[in-house]
Amino acid sequence: MHQIPNLDGSGKTHAICNCCGCSCLALRTAEMFKNVDMVRSNYVSSVDKDKCVACGECVETCPVNALQLGQKLCTITPLPERKVETPRDTNWGEEKWNIDYRTNRKNVIDSGTSPCKTECPAHIGIQGYIKLASQGRYTEALELIKHENPFPAVCGRICPRKCESACTRGDIDSPIAIDEIKKYIAEQDLNKEIRFIPKKRHEYGNKIAVIGAGPAGLSCAYYLSIDGYQVTVFEKEEVLGGMLTLGIPSFRLEKDIVNAEIDILRELGVTFKTGVEVGVDITLDDLRKEGYEAFYLGIGANKGRGLGIVGEDGDGVITGIDFLRNVNLGKTKKLQGKTVVIGGGNVAIDVARTATRLGSSAISLFCLESREQMPALLEEINEAEAENITINNSWGPNRIITEDGHVTSVEFKKCISVFDKSGKFHPTYDENDTIIIEADNIILSIGQAIEFGDLIKGSKIELNRNNTVKADPFTYQTGEKDVFTGGDVYTGPRFAIDAIAAGKQGAISIHRYVQPGQSLILGRDRREYISLDKDNLDFDGYDHLPRQSIEHVDGEKSKTTFKDLRTTFTKEQIMEETKRCLGCGATVVDEFLCVGCGACTLKCKFDAISLVRQYDGEGVAFEDLKPVVIKQVLKRKGKIAVKKATKVFQKD
Repeated sequence: MHQIPNLDGSGKTHAICNCCGCSCLALRTAEMFKNVDMVRSNYVSSVDKDKCVACGECVETCPVNALQLGQKLCTITPLPERKVETPRDTNWGEEKWNIDYRTNRKNVIDSGTSPCKTECPAHIGIQGYIKLASQGRYTEALELIKHENPFPAVCGRICPRKCESACTRGDIDSPIAIDEIKKYIAEQDLNKEIRFIPKKRHEYGNKIAVIGAGPAGLSCAYYLSIDGYQVTVFEKEEVLGGMLTLGIPSFRLEKDIVNAEIDILRELGVTFKTGVEVGVDITLDDLRKEGYEAFYLGIGANKGRGLGIVGEDGDGVITGIDFLRNVNLGKTKKLQGKTVVIGGGNVAIDVARTATRLGSSAISLFCLESREQMPALLEEINEAEAENITINNSWGPNRIITEDGHVTSVEFKKCISVFDKSGKFHPTYDENDTIIIEADNIILSIGQAIEFGDLIKGSKIELNRNNTVKADPFTYQTGEKDVFTGGDVYTGPRFAIDAIAAGKQGAISIHRYVQPGQSLILGRDRREYISLDKDNLDFDGYDHLPRQSIEHVDGEKSKTTFKDLRTTFTKEQIMEETKRCLGCGATVVDEFLCVGCGACTLKCKFDAISLVRQYDGEGVAFEDLKPVVIKQVLKRKGKIAVKKATKVFQKD
């Protein structure tokens, strides 16, 4: 990993130490005092920015945090030069040391890096897999994605595309179709006879229980299984996938896609127990007695919310979550009469589009928000309207009207504003502006709640005011030291990619927890990314290649089937679309901190990092060491004196 100081003379015992960067006393001392001269080789890392794709693999690997992600695009105002002080010509007191080196590693330089990697909740190396796809290296691209996200085929269909919203290319013309590229890469694997299965890194064998088979729990199980843990997933439903299976309609995410992704977990040795509710059929203490050493709580937000208004207990009223679950389980196959959907998010859109496929004669969606404020993705809103679903903005439910216990209509009042001046949710209404809408079915899609049952009864796990689990925001450890959490049960309802990212971090914490002597924090990547300043970029001279797009699906056709009619890019489209990537990010090397170990060169798939000889140091025999040291001390003192004098004259 680093040079062994050679005290036997030149050519005698000179070698590179193959130690662990996190445990080596020499490296740790060098990091703490920010002086790696005692352990460096004669080489330093050099990055070819034209080849670098800012995937971040080298940054995570570097034992001394000498590599960080930066940018390589032209700027209007030049970026400030990174000034690196060294003890070679500077008085090096305690104020120069990095005492917190085990907790303050940085992934990104102060001026930021590529927006796509920054905005992705899982911080996938997006530039990297786009580059690999452009070269036809689809398996390697898939491997890079799965380093952070085990379910690219799922996310390629339902991701909110935060990366695309932030894409620098969007400031020139249109963002890169990142999700479609990911979907294509995943599709190549799905169609293979022998699919990609990651190699196991270890065979630890400790028993770990994952509670909940949603995206967070499945992600946690995936990464734990790669390290060779015996993982068992407990799911109270009879099917796996959580909200991926039960909360998303098939016309957006077909269930064979979810099952295909889960099949890889089975290949990795994960055991699944369905129809088992932890807290009812078995308790946490029971599992501890069976030898389980840690637990991941990922039950999600699996219950719909009510409105708290008159009439919502009438026949014909159901929450969107329950409605979608019944449909996905095959319990609801027909819906007659007029349907009113209340809510403006993606779930509400899914509910409305599902209702039309079940035969409802007319579907109207009402929400508090204006068209611009609706939380649903614009793409999904457009798809709903193409299927003749009427969207009514700025209306809030006042009461549900029933006759003989069954709903007949619902009264709405005009919503004037949704948020107060501070941005807090606080709707205000015009009580005099009301309308009554006839309805045979009313579906409430206004949010999701968490149902624990007896799962945490008698434990030290605490809940927040909104009924989410209280846990450490970095490690996800709960009040019960062997229980970790993540996903919707911790954050409240978010997207699948957020839960997937949390699942991996949960796996890292559990691994550290069950291994003796490990800290949950020390030496851990904090994954703090900042985006480059797009306002300072010079876009002159860039091409205007058009964004590739999939074939438009006719709403009249799509509303007749639960099949996902959306197509995938062709190979030709992939080649064209990948050309549009600007390659915003690149790795930056601090040449002083680099010890020349070469670990980064072994991680790079793009031949973008190499070792270059920068020094000509030779070993000195121990008996000859004293005069050499004295010579270097005097030389350093001279440099410091000259530097100090130069500063004085510059002030004058």
